[in-house]
Amino acid sequence: MNAPPAVRRTPPGPLDYLGRWPIRTWLILVVIYLYAPLITLMAFSFNDSRRNIVWRGFTLKYYAQTLADSDLITAFANSLTIAAVSTVVSVVLGALTALLLWRFRFPAKPALEGALALPIVVPEICMGVAMLVFFTQIVRWPTDLIWPLNLGAIIISHISFSFSFVAIVIRGRLASFNRELEEAAKDLGAGEWRIFRDILIPHMRPGLLAGALLAFTLSLDDFVITFFTSGPDTTTFPVKVYSMVRFSVTPEVNAASTLLIVLTVALTAVALRLQGADVARAETGEGL
Repeated sequence: MNAPPAVRRTPPGPLDYLGRWPIRTWLILVVIYLYAPLITLMAFSFNDSRRNIVWRGFTLKYYAQTLADSDLITAFANSLTIAAVSTVVSVVLGALTALLLWRFRFPAKPALEGALALPIVVPEICMGVAMLVFFTQIVRWPTDLIWPLNLGAIIISHISFSFSFVAIVIRGRLASFNRELEEAAKDLGAGEWRIFRDILIPHMRPGLLAGALLAFTLSLDDFVITFFTSGPDTTTFPVKVYSMVRFSVTPEVNAASTLLIVLTVALTAVALRLQGADVARAETGEGL
């Protein structure tokens, strides 16, 4: 009887020589580095002391004071309103822009792609100053009117940089689209609108959700551009927290920041769950 052939082993790679424990240790250190400041902030929001240096005991009174602060609640409502409106508009503009760049070829396409990346690479301080100059000077022509620095100005400013992120995310999703599905739908008599509604949109849905989450988070957390485009009667949550932190970091600031973190994490979890369900549905062919 012939002997069974020898099993050919794959040569070990560099990570195999290191072993597993160095990688796990490095991963733990990275996680601690990223999340230790947030965990510390959330922990000291329950500290029964006006000074965030020494732990004095557990309390919820600073959350009650935060929720009873009408100015802070108004600023938080302004931030949610701005983020919601700018997200809806940014998703629509970003989806149409991504579809335009993905489907069509035209002479100005490279210039448009470069212009689309400008809001991402330009420093926020430059964007903020540019928006301030635009609303206070450029819009004077030809009616000699000044655009009021209110929620409308902030929403327009947030849309100007958010929709670029959305367009890039959705275009990346469209890169994996199988054009044979579109050709098969045309052979079966489907029109352009039917193809867009029943084939393209279901395929784009994970990108739409990811882009919407990104736009909402960028708008909700933005400070620099909002600081330049908000008037004295319009305050957002980041600007309000900044005005509170200028004097000292109090437990009210920690409590307000913790509430924002919890809201952001909850929205991220919901969006990721919906995105995962859409990806699974697209892989199995459901809804196409």
